[in-house]
Amino acid sequence: KVYNPLQNLSSSQQKYSVSNSSLSEFGVLGFELGFSQHNPNSLVCWEAQFGDFFNTAQPIIDQFISSGQDKWYRQSNLVMLLPHGMEGMGPEHSSARMERFLQMCNDDEDSKYEGVSSDQQLWDCNWQIMNLTTPANMFHALRRQMHMNFRKPLVIFTPKSLLRHPLARSSFDDMIPGTSFKPIIPESHDVTKTKKLILCSGKVYYDLYEERAKRGMEEDIAITRIEQLHPFPHSLVDEELKRYPQGTQISWVQEEHKNAGSWANIKPRVENHLTSEQHFGYIGRGPAASAATGNKKLHKTEYKKLMDDSFAL
Repeated sequence: KVYNPLQNLSSSQQKYSVSNSSLSEFGVLGFELGFSQHNPNSLVCWEAQFGDFFNTAQPIIDQFISSGQDKWYRQSNLVMLLPHGMEGMGPEHSSARMERFLQMCNDDEDSKYEGVSSDQQLWDCNWQIMNLTTPANMFHALRRQMHMNFRKPLVIFTPKSLLRHPLARSSFDDMIPGTSFKPIIPESHDVTKTKKLILCSGKVYYDLYEERAKRGMEEDIAITRIEQLHPFPHSLVDEELKRYPQGTQISWVQEEHKNAGSWANIKPRVENHLTSEQHFGYIGRGPAASAATGNKKLHKTEYKKLMDDSFAL
């Protein structure tokens, strides 16, 4: 008899099953979407082998997932797990084209959503877009899918390297009753002497964290993670920005190219919360047609420049 630990977590749990499907993304994703609508009490997760493999299922995403509730009056809690990250794997295995998903989001980039609760934002959004950095947040994001009293699709960008990264771990204390999902994870250090605030999302946080320690710049540089990109956590970002002294540099750092990733989506939303004296800058790779270089040496050169630019004062 085969013993499956995830099938034996408690005596009252539901069935846990894993299926290894063929690389027929259009058909398989369409099936999973239909299953999630037919049985909304199931947590249905579809994971692409690499994030960019979703592109052959684009009609399902465009026609049914991103706009299903608006067009068809059908709710779904389907979870799409898309491996994504500049890990030196070349142009076909680096990007889940985050920018495409963010472009299809239905919020207003010119609004601060003042007075709108996070629950209302969740109800109003067409789907949730996340780029997570901790196991605890992954746990809470999936748990929330089942505990909401309505259903919304969820897209999570999931770098493969974080599966084995020694810093990408959480205490069980972060997953017990009384804890919850964190749309942003603020800098935990004292920020009264901060000269530069870096906002980022996803795997690049760990690169920045380790590089900051290596350079001994903890007092000068603060790093805050935006875990939930849509619906955008306006009130939490506003609260975080107000912690910092006037004159603090504020920059968005991403490992994706400038015409990719979340920069175009993040820029106007963060700028809504800045004063007229504050400037929000971009740090990252320049624009490119290809999702990533296929040359390992060039990849390392780009990475070094990204770190140097991020910690320049």
